[in-house]
Amino acid sequence: MGYGDEWRRHRKACQQHLNREAAKSYQPIQAKKTHEILLALLQSPEKFAAHTRMHSLGITMDMMYGYQLKSLDDPVISAAKKAIELGNQVWSQTGSLINTFPILGRVPAWVPGAMSQKITKESARWTAVMKSIPWEDTKRRMAEGNVTPSLLTQFLERKATVGASEEEEEILKNVAYTIYGAASDTTESATGTFFYAMAKNPHVQKKAQAEIDRVVGANRLPDFTDRPSLPYIEAIYREVMRSAPPLPLGLMHTLAEDDVCEGYFLPAGTQVFPNIWAITHDPNMYRDPHAFQPERFFNEDGTLNDDDRILAFGYGRRVCVGKHVASSTMWISIVSILACFNIGKAKDEHGNEIEVDEEYVEHGLICHKKPFKCTISPRSNLTRKLIEETAADYK
Repeated sequence: MGYGDEWRRHRKACQQHLNREAAKSYQPIQAKKTHEILLALLQSPEKFAAHTRMHSLGITMDMMYGYQLKSLDDPVISAAKKAIELGNQVWSQTGSLINTFPILGRVPAWVPGAMSQKITKESARWTAVMKSIPWEDTKRRMAEGNVTPSLLTQFLERKATVGASEEEEEILKNVAYTIYGAASDTTESATGTFFYAMAKNPHVQKKAQAEIDRVVGANRLPDFTDRPSLPYIEAIYREVMRSAPPLPLGLMHTLAEDDVCEGYFLPAGTQVFPNIWAITHDPNMYRDPHAFQPERFFNEDGTLNDDDRILAFGYGRRVCVGKHVASSTMWISIVSILACFNIGKAKDEHGNEIEVDEEYVEHGLICHKKPFKCTISPRSNLTRKLIEETAADYK
């Protein structure tokens, strides 16, 4: 959206529901979904990539709609996947000539060769389908008295008591879908990077587990109250987000007016991509930037330094409004998985470790770690029992 009243109303709604304090209301859902992925990893660790995707999709659907995903074949996921895949074809700078010659956007969709218009229209159709399914499901469950807390159930309850306009309803629909689209793939990407980093850096994993054992102990799972007492886990979270930002080029910003940068004239309407990957790998800022080193976020006295801005969330007035929720999701996932499992390199039939390459693959603007194999095993029988008992509490 361009700047204006419509954008401000949407941004205000986001800030109201996703600010630092409001983000805490989603912690029970984040904890529940994290305990679900722990059980899934215990039962079928070889499917960790599918479990990671289910976790990232399920957590946002639950937070926004109270919608419970049963599988990756859910009609909501299918519709969203089609919408995003189609959108990815035209979002990137090289995805459509319209991004280079904006005037082409005025060509009607029926004109031969106007593929971008056709793709965009089809993406919008699938977007509408995805938005309608969980919305109708939420209203149905509310009518039946079967309500779970979520962004939309809170809105509908307020609408029933004090009233709300159709415009407010449409804004909440748009916000919920945007958060789903922004959070699911990026969370999946970052979690994949975490598994990769742990398999490649067992010394980091052992150091983290020693901190968890010292602070949390072995008789319970970590929770959000432990976060201030686990600085090394915090450093791992920062390093995951620094080493492989899910959107390495960020999202494009469009210049509202003419500008000049280092002698280059940039006319209004120019799309500017911030090279987040280059910033987070600047050797002047991060020594040996391609190495996974959580220690870079500590002062000499052992305390965390003030390099706590996660550049992966973007910058300026368009910085990710969901960063507090996203940060909590990633932190509880990282600390819980490390508390429960040992992650290592897979081995071949001769018992030799299989090296994991560093390659990432692009899915539109988002990068994911190329599929790889690793071993994921419970740290002890007590850990196994904790996971099973905690999961049973949610049934």
